[in-house]
Amino acid sequence: MTTSTVQDVSGRLFLAVGRLSRSLRQAGVPGPGHGAISALATLVNHGQLRLGDLAAKEGVAAATMSRIVASLVEAGYVSRESDPIDRRAWLAEATEEGERLVSGVRSTRVNELGKRLERLTPEHQAALAAALPALEALIADEER
Repeated sequence: MTTSTVQDVSGRLFLAVGRLSRSLRQAGVPGPGHGAISALATLVNHGQLRLGDLAAKEGVAAATMSRIVASLVEAGYVSRESDPIDRRAWLAEATEEGERLVSGVRSTRVNELGKRLERLTPEHQAALAAALPALEALIADEER
């Protein structure tokens, strides 16, 4: 692939993935915002985390994450406790209710995506299926 082709593909892919993600988020039920759902999903996937580590994984400032976690604690989706190793730090963990919320949100979004895939031509469906290994390779390092 030439440099200009890579740039074209990367620009188009960036816009398409961003728009699809935003569209699927809007298809969900009302509740916590995207940042809170993302932080909660990270806690569900990674287990108990220090607020600073959660902020780093989410790419936000510690103060922002502190506000997000406080709202999730208030809603009953996250429990927070003092870090036994460093009493100045807090550990956050998804509650069962938080896990159910993430599961429900994921299910709603996956179902919506499935409906959209069904509306595509068989050729487009096959092209997306064939592209999955490449897309998964793009994010493989991020998930470690």
